[in-house]
Amino acid sequence: MNERKQLVVKYAHELFIEKGYQATSIQDILDYSGISKGTFYNYFSSKSELLKAVFLSAKEKFETERNELLIGQNLADIEIFIKQSELQIHSNKSSKLFSLYEEIMISNDTDLKNFITHVKFQNIHWLSKRFLEIFGNEKKPYILDCAILYSGMMHQMIHFNSLAKEPDFNPTEIIRYCVDRIKTIFEDVSRANVQLLEPDLIKQWLPEFFHTEQDFHTALLHSATDLKKVIFKLCQDDEAERVKNLKLIHFIQEEFLQNTDPRIFLIESALLSLNNSPKLKDTAEIREFEKVIANN
Repeated sequence: MNERKQLVVKYAHELFIEKGYQATSIQDILDYSGISKGTFYNYFSSKSELLKAVFLSAKEKFETERNELLIGQNLADIEIFIKQSELQIHSNKSSKLFSLYEEIMISNDTDLKNFITHVKFQNIHWLSKRFLEIFGNEKKPYILDCAILYSGMMHQMIHFNSLAKEPDFNPTEIIRYCVDRIKTIFEDVSRANVQLLEPDLIKQWLPEFFHTEQDFHTALLHSATDLKKVIFKLCQDDEAERVKNLKLIHFIQEEFLQNTDPRIFLIESALLSLNNSPKLKDTAEIREFEKVIANN
């Protein structure tokens, strides 16, 4: 998205929050953004497409920040998940998208309703993957059910707590409460072997979402984590070698996560340096790390 188009999205976001989506006309957007009608339709086919761009812009920013929290961390550490959940609440609050969600869902615009439903499916997919990383593969049969339960708990608890406790609303307290409840639910449904929805159902809801850039980022994080474990194990008697290799992995992750156009020549150079480490070059982990990057 070019800079001028990004500004139109930014200005439209401000207008939609201030006036509401339905009450904001295309002419309002033209006047506020200082663009012509021709320029508008060169960027967006309709006002609803512009609204989608507003949501996607906020979502992309949030997901980048959420992925950054995983860099160099243990994916099974539930405290990292709590930080990611805190970030999501703060992001939604700062972007003020809740009111727009509600306005869309009570409207007659089927296309926008389907778009919001699709965004919800994506959130459930992300929760399912994170729960699998946190609670382990043995809990996979119950992953989708628990992701839906957690999402519902969070939504309702945030809504009613914000009504009751504003301005002393404490997101972290709610997140920890819901995380503790979902831990118990996982143990309960696992013990009873109760399942309502097959985890692979998410593939029917999001057929285009698999093998995407987001899945690449997840695969990269997994393989990088495995490689770092090997580095700590094999280079424990060589501090300089360990630090050098960890920095190279961090650089590669940052290059993919931070840049829309990663500098491949620098990434290849960093991979070559990793392969030149005698302790790493023949490990399965370095081969898997290279494979993930090559398949991007």
